[in-house]
Amino acid sequence: MNHLERRDAQMAYISDDAVMAEQVRCRQLLQKFNFMDRSDFKGLAELVREILGTSDEAFINPPFYCDYGSHIHTGKRFFANYNCTIIDVAPVTIGDYCQLAPNVAIYTAGHPIHPETRDSAYEYGKAVNIGHHVWVGGNAVILPGVTIGDCCVIGAGSVVTRDIPAWSLAAGNPCRVIRKITDADRRLLFRKEEIDEEAWEDICRMNGWS
Repeated sequence: MNHLERRDAQMAYISDDAVMAEQVRCRQLLQKFNFMDRSDFKGLAELVREILGTSDEAFINPPFYCDYGSHIHTGKRFFANYNCTIIDVAPVTIGDYCQLAPNVAIYTAGHPIHPETRDSAYEYGKAVNIGHHVWVGGNAVILPGVTIGDCCVIGAGSVVTRDIPAWSLAAGNPCRVIRKITDADRRLLFRKEEIDEEAWEDICRMNGWS
């Protein structure tokens, strides 16, 4: 197997010339994206479509960094705020209506633990999967091989080293489930503060709630 095939099989591989050649297009697009007029929302959105492998009305606030872009697949209305980094050696799959706060990092890449093995330049990538309706707080880091279930909230500053089950509020380093998200949280805004009546009526109307 060549190193492109090994990388895509999530095996140990070396970033040889063929591997690095695949990053050239992404780096060219990111150079353009990260220096665009930040008020050109339409132009930024169009370029995001070129950078990502698949997306549906995705928007990213520059600066944004990734290795390939083509290995990132997002669902409907994905949003990533400033200074997002996605090291997409392996696939990163993100569901519908997901939001990443500033400085979120998603890493699929890793290196051998033993220094002599690591010095060989072999590395690996393990896929990251994020479900639908997930909100990841600022400065959170998601490590290789992690799956985050639907409807989760990941607290700011968390380091997600293991899978997080659906409908969880999770935080910490390492990130752990604090509690389940339930219907009792439906109207909560900030801590114990509830959404005001006018906004709540609008949300109920949008969702068809009585």
